[in-house]
Amino acid sequence: MDSKLIIFSAPSGSGKSTIIKYLLEQNLGIEFSISATSRPPRGTEKNGVEYYFMSPDEFKAKIASDEFLEYQEVYKDRFYGTLKSEVDRITAKGNTTIFDVDVLGGLNIKKMYGENALTIFVQPPSVLELCHRLEHRGTDSPEVIAQRIAKAEFEMTFANKFDKTIVNDNLQVAQRNAAEIIREFLVR
Repeated sequence: MDSKLIIFSAPSGSGKSTIIKYLLEQNLGIEFSISATSRPPRGTEKNGVEYYFMSPDEFKAKIASDEFLEYQEVYKDRFYGTLKSEVDRITAKGNTTIFDVDVLGGLNIKKMYGENALTIFVQPPSVLELCHRLEHRGTDSPEVIAQRIAKAEFEMTFANKFDKTIVNDNLQVAQRNAAEIIREFLVR
């Protein structure tokens, strides 16, 4: 049987990480794909837990040897990507891989895996609500929030390219919807 993949994408502040955390607790046979980055660890982040941390040169060497499903250089020498070895690691255990990736990365993975990949876009109820959520987090300056909102508006233009869209206006409902969509996909 071919391995199945579940790909989540969403604007920052849409609740995607909270929904994924819920799904990982639901005994669905899914496991989270740890992304790679060339940025240094923050706070208590550990290599192989939050991310696989590597230098820009190490990241570029892995790009050159075709070790990524997808990657992006967010700005000079600041890379994020999904290692092919993560899918192999998770599939070897008999689990389904779940990804938290940006919109373009998610669509690129879908192209590679076709029907064996399910793409889910988590959408905030509105841009205004997203702005409130980002302000409420209290982690970003007004300038960063403005950048995140502009990026969110761009990302939301891709929602119709995803297999499923979940509007997160009620977290518990969004979590149940996501679990139901995944259960249906896994039995196909």
